[in-house]
Amino acid sequence: MFFERSVVERFVNQMTTKLLDEEMWVNISGTALRVVLIAVGAYVLTRILRVIIRKSFSVRLKGPIKTNGRRHQTLSKLLENIVTYVIGFMALVAILAAFSVNISGIIAGAGVVGLAVGFGAQNLVRDVITGFFIIFEDQFSVGDYVRINQAEGTVQEIGLRTTKVQAWTGELFIFPNGTVTEVVNFSLHNSIAVVDLSVSHDSDLAKVERLILEFLETVQPTYEEVISPAELLGVQNMTATEVVMRLTAETLPMQHFAVSRRMRRDLKEFLDQRGVELPYPRMVVMHREPGDPAVMNANK
Repeated sequence: MFFERSVVERFVNQMTTKLLDEEMWVNISGTALRVVLIAVGAYVLTRILRVIIRKSFSVRLKGPIKTNGRRHQTLSKLLENIVTYVIGFMALVAILAAFSVNISGIIAGAGVVGLAVGFGAQNLVRDVITGFFIIFEDQFSVGDYVRINQAEGTVQEIGLRTTKVQAWTGELFIFPNGTVTEVVNFSLHNSIAVVDLSVSHDSDLAKVERLILEFLETVQPTYEEVISPAELLGVQNMTATEVVMRLTAETLPMQHFAVSRRMRRDLKEFLDQRGVELPYPRMVVMHREPGDPAVMNANK
């Protein structure tokens, strides 16, 4: 009993001595203060650099030279993330140094591990490098309508590793950047609205062309998406039942679908009001009397 009491008393005395050690509390206070200063400094520096990056790109967007706003937004976000990761890593190293941790050994070990991971993750490295060049070469941006491999739709997100494309029916395609081998960007240049008009063989083509040209004169003033006068290319095709005439109009990027639908509706109403008949399926019924020689020969 006396032995147990002496052990407890000795332990309490040792703990009391440590807790009352002024030098220990000075070291702890100094370390805690350094950690707080490092964390606060890293946070402030990150915010300052992010603001500088954001302001720099906003100034370029407001400049007299027209630039790609979506590309600048993508690059701005990418640079902000890089700044956050780099400063965060530096702050972590500084905090470990404040706790007297051997940083050189950790960095050397991280280098060896990184080399091993690099050999085992070649596809990941390829995806990151491809994503980097997609962004900086401005192959496509967020909001563009593209066809990438078998995916066609609007770009929702571009990352260093993956790209997300949403089809107009709602499907979301997510694929690694390293697999991007063929890209068709529909949003870089103006689009062409194509309308094929079918008229019957009985129609007066000269009159139809004259009416179509009259209609096309009203297209550009009426349609905000059309940026140049619409054109009549002429007869595109002839079949056994119809003559197909082709009309075109240059529109803003990706507005040709809506313009084509509206032009078909308005052109149909325009021609109906002027008595131009459009072809439609017809059925001819021939009635023969029982005494007709053709009927008698068929019954033999």
